[in-house]
Amino acid sequence: MNEYLEFSKLLFSIYDEEDIELNSLMSEHIYFKVGGPVDILVNPNTAEQVKRTIDICKKHNVPYFIIGNGSNILVKDGGIRGVVIKLCKLSKITVRGTEVEAECGALLADVSKQALANSLTGFEFACGIPGSVGGAVFMNAGAYDGEISFVIKEAVVLDDKNQIRVLEKDELELGYRSSVVMQRGFIVIGAVFELKKGNYESIKQRMEELTARREEKQPLEYPSAGSTFKRPQGYFAGKLIQDAGLKGFTIGGAGVSEKHSGFVINKGNATAADVLAVIHHVQATVKNKFDVDLHPEVRIIGDDVI
Repeated sequence: MNEYLEFSKLLFSIYDEEDIELNSLMSEHIYFKVGGPVDILVNPNTAEQVKRTIDICKKHNVPYFIIGNGSNILVKDGGIRGVVIKLCKLSKITVRGTEVEAECGALLADVSKQALANSLTGFEFACGIPGSVGGAVFMNAGAYDGEISFVIKEAVVLDDKNQIRVLEKDELELGYRSSVVMQRGFIVIGAVFELKKGNYESIKQRMEELTARREEKQPLEYPSAGSTFKRPQGYFAGKLIQDAGLKGFTIGGAGVSEKHSGFVINKGNATAADVLAVIHHVQATVKNKFDVDLHPEVRIIGDDVI
């Protein structure tokens, strides 16, 4: 039973009917393709709508969660109580000279395409990351020797008091898969990236090279959340997992990829419990064999099945 059904009427006062879903399965909103239902899911069209939604939730003590396109999230099988605010509709991208301004829901792939179209270099590393700008700033996403901290100028956020603020690069405190946004529970509304003028053909070639590498080495044919674990200092998670003899290890419908051991994948009809069981087994085995702690890079939210 949806205990927030009455509360949902308040949200209908600021949303069109098409932008609210009740009892929506989170498996339909995240890349892992697992996860139980959320009581209320809303799709805001503006930053002001996000702000008003949070104000209403706080006023009525209703929990809320922020997601982008769900590429780095694992939702448990019991689903999510309260409200999920999905930011994918805030996806505008504007290019001004060497600066690219993007809303939080803009896909990194689309930002990289806009950079290419304007012969701007520096964003090629992100062309294959299946995330959005908001999530990328939240975790300082990176790949192929590049990361958000190398190119960001500033970010617009909703702070912990639900006030809009502009944070300069230094204020974002970007580290390895971390930021002040993550540490303080801020919400990214948009970002400005400072790129450089480059050669169109060279930029295109680099993007094609990185795309080919990604397709060759990553199990893109299966649902996953990308690299499951953060890189331990001095090690590579995938090599540790492979050296522990876990390549192909399976529980239920989830398993360690045969193609890249750093990926836990949904091999078909996996539950979130299957995925978590594989993650926990990998962590325990690597700790036992190499005395190295593996920490999930994927964000795990929601409730277990009661």
